[in-house]
Amino acid sequence: MNRLERLTTEYVEREDRIRLSGQLTHGDTVVLWLTQRLLSRLVPHLSAWLARQLAPASSNPSVQAAHQDIVQGFAQQAARAQLVPEPPVRASSPMAVWRVDAVDIAQGEDSLALTFKGEAGEPVLLTLSAQPLRQWLGIVYEQYRKAEWPTGVWPAWVEDAQVSAEASLRSVVLH
Repeated sequence: MNRLERLTTEYVEREDRIRLSGQLTHGDTVVLWLTQRLLSRLVPHLSAWLARQLAPASSNPSVQAAHQDIVQGFAQQAARAQLVPEPPVRASSPMAVWRVDAVDIAQGEDSLALTFKGEAGEPVLLTLSAQPLRQWLGIVYEQYRKAEWPTGVWPAWVEDAQVSAEASLRSVVLH
């Protein structure tokens, strides 16, 4: 099975879909198209896995919920701050271009494996630990907003982290 090593995630208005341009382990590239419908089903599973990565601070359910949102928001902000800009993956002559119809999720203790499947192509595997998954989800969320898609499937801590990051950027004074 092909494994993704690097990927670039961007909303393409003309297609009204998100394009993943990915570089495979052996250097070839693929282009995978993700629909809003598929992502709206995928995001809750990914954010739920991230939520399980942090132990609750209390046995009281109301305290747990408040604590979870705060801690998740800080973790999301930290992941965004540690995102290092890289040149985008350019799939000038990709090995394959296809729409993702299904994503299999294999949840490990320390990482998550996403297998993207479609009628037209061989499955492609993306394995992410918590930090890269947070970073990718932040990017996908930005693309959701760019697309003007409804954000109701996203947990509040993703949106709060995004708003905090944007506020920080606005407060920076450049000379």
